[in-house]
Amino acid sequence: MSELFAFLKQGGVVMVPIFAFSVVALMVFAERVWALRGGRVIPREFVALIRRKVREGRATEALTLCEGNRSTASAVLASGLRNAGGPREVIKESFEEVGRIEVTHLGRFVEVLGTIAAVAPLLGLLGTVVGMIDVFRTVVAEVGDVAGPVNPASLASGIWAALLTTAAGLSVAIPAYLGYKFLLSRVDQLAIEMEEVCLDLLGLMTATEAPVSAPIVDADEQAAP
Repeated sequence: MSELFAFLKQGGVVMVPIFAFSVVALMVFAERVWALRGGRVIPREFVALIRRKVREGRATEALTLCEGNRSTASAVLASGLRNAGGPREVIKESFEEVGRIEVTHLGRFVEVLGTIAAVAPLLGLLGTVVGMIDVFRTVVAEVGDVAGPVNPASLASGIWAALLTTAAGLSVAIPAYLGYKFLLSRVDQLAIEMEEVCLDLLGLMTATEAPVSAPIVDADEQAAP
């Protein structure tokens, strides 16, 4: 722990927000990975149970089950089941409206990772620029008004310290960006699966038996006595 504080101190004050960004990014990624589990968003056994209830014509029981479940899929399916027996367009619109809201909830905090991935390298660059300014100010102070030798060790040490912030910023930004893209793809995948479940249930809710057509009778057979 003491080495970490020494590292942060060596990089300057800019290292503090970079370190804070790393902690926030880790917390957001872990929370979203846990929240976007398939069993939490679209529980397979529960969806299969709802399909069976609807197929058997027990939409009211299916709605009761959805209202007692806390998954994302249950909220979306319940919106359509409340309109069971109505026109197909009404049921579909209910699925779409609630589905958009629930998908937005799935993607909450994800943009935080994208922001961290964009800002962390800029903070690192800012720290490097400020550090290089201090390095050259030190060089000017050592040389003074009369041109003289510059201590290479102090110059190299100052540049090394200045570059620490850039390295730290990139070290935070790269994993944050990868996590950001992973979570976006996960949300998109769940949204597609949710849409497939809703369309399947919509087909079950609006299915009707095709009317049986009358047998075709030949005109000659009709004329025959």
